[in-house]
Formats: sequence, structure tokens, C-alpha cells
Amino acid sequence: MSGGRPEGFNELLHFPVRLSIVSLLAPAVHVEFSFLREATGLSDSALSKQLTSLQEAGYVEVRRTGRRATAALTAEGRRALAEHAAALRALLGTAFEEPPPESPADESLQR
Repeated sequence: MSGGRPEGFNELLHFPVRLSIVSLLAPAVHVEFSFLREATGLSDSALSKQLTSLQEAGYVEVRRTGRRATAALTAEGRRALAEHAAALRALLGTAFEEPPPESPADESLQR
């Protein structure tokens, strides 16, 4: 972990909108632009800007056929998403595990 961030942490993907986009692309081969727009609630221009950022990083491929556009996660994008997810799990550690049951001694400390 360097600078408080585990290895694989990806600043580009960590931005919530981009993380939502790659998460929507991950289980699919190609996703319609219109589906991404509706699922994210972004305007056409905002979605295009985010897809361009992801495309420039090599994480997303955008195909245009006439007026229709689709997006797909590249192999590099899948790898980056997997590494970022692993980094988030490492960062969170045991945060979502069940806490151990309280003992009577713990209760007396809270009073």
C-alpha cells in the first residue's frame, strides 16, 4: 500500500460515474449508448465525455454504426476493474464482517 492506497487502486475508475459505467459494461459484450445513458442518468454529452476518458485509457471500446453507438469493456479495462475491486476489498479489510459477539465485560465498559 503506498500513500494509503493499496496496489491496484485506480483513480480513473474510482470516480463514481466511471465506476458505474465499467460495472454496467463488465457482464456484457456490447452495451447500447442509450442503455448506459438511462442507467447512469447522464446526459448524452456527459456520458460521451466519460466514455472518451475511459477510451483514452484503453479501458473501453466505442463502436459507431450510423447513429447507433455501443460500448464494450476491453481486456485492459476488465483487468483494471478487477485490480481496482481487489484494491477496494483490501482497503475495506474486514469492515463488512460480522463483529464478534459482545461479552458481559464489553457491556460494562460502555456504561
